[in-house]
Amino acid sequence: MNELTQQVDLNEAEFGDYFALLKPRVMSLVVFTAAVGLFIAPGYTHPFIAFTSILFIALGGGASGSLNMWFDHDIDAVMKRTKSRPVPSGRIKPGEALSFGMWLSFISVVMLGLASNFLAAGILAFTIFFYVVIYTMWLKRWTPQNIVIGGAAGAFPPLIGWAVATGGISHESIMMFLLIFLWTPPHFWALALFMNDEYTAAGVPMLTVTHGKLETRRKIVLYSLFLAPVALGLSFTSVGGLIYFVIAAVLNARFIYGAWALLRRDEEIANSDNYNQERKYFKQSLSYLFLHFLALALQSMWVKIGLEAWL
Repeated sequence: MNELTQQVDLNEAEFGDYFALLKPRVMSLVVFTAAVGLFIAPGYTHPFIAFTSILFIALGGGASGSLNMWFDHDIDAVMKRTKSRPVPSGRIKPGEALSFGMWLSFISVVMLGLASNFLAAGILAFTIFFYVVIYTMWLKRWTPQNIVIGGAAGAFPPLIGWAVATGGISHESIMMFLLIFLWTPPHFWALALFMNDEYTAAGVPMLTVTHGKLETRRKIVLYSLFLAPVALGLSFTSVGGLIYFVIAAVLNARFIYGAWALLRRDEEIANSDNYNQERKYFKQSLSYLFLHFLALALQSMWVKIGLEAWL
């Protein structure tokens, strides 16, 4: 009996495996952008409501990650970057990931509706549906536009945070949505440039696989140019101001310059340096989004403590 118990214990997933199902790195970005959307929205939100709402938004983001790992465990097993995830590694069964994700989806949506309002809960429910069904099950394996259209899933959190605080949607929250939506393609295409072999082996039709790396770098430049007016345009809304404008101007100049440098480099050099420049641009894109939302939060803090009169 003791030997049987020990064998069962060895096969059981640990808490960390279930936490990994939530994609904590992705969840952290969801939480941060949603929290900023809530914080900078007009009006007053009770701290307890704000905290519980962000908690349930985080659970909803984690639910999406779990359902994504359930459906994608076959291609995750092929890619070096993802093969150690709980499902492809065998630590958690696909059915367990599916059940875990479905329960978290239900709990997060219902509880967010009860904690704040059902508009915010409805947007969260649609976000989970969009990421799992539209992006993961359909777009990701079907078209090189997967990340262009599917990127909308990661752009909803500021809308949810704003809806928690105001009970509605405004042009400010829509522009925050567009900021993330237009940022997503160059961010993931930079990743695809140095992960192209793995996407090819997994049969995922990323733009690098279907159209080549040069065309991908051209699209990165194009989207960086589309992105800049939206990012700077937030400066002229109720959530913007001089602090945000200065930070956004610097970030977008660097982002466009980095994209142009990727395009202008020689293909042989690109192949010989193991895509170090692409890796750097990918990391820059992470800080790009984080710093924009941090700038929005700083601008809002500046206004709320009454220091805007000094500028």
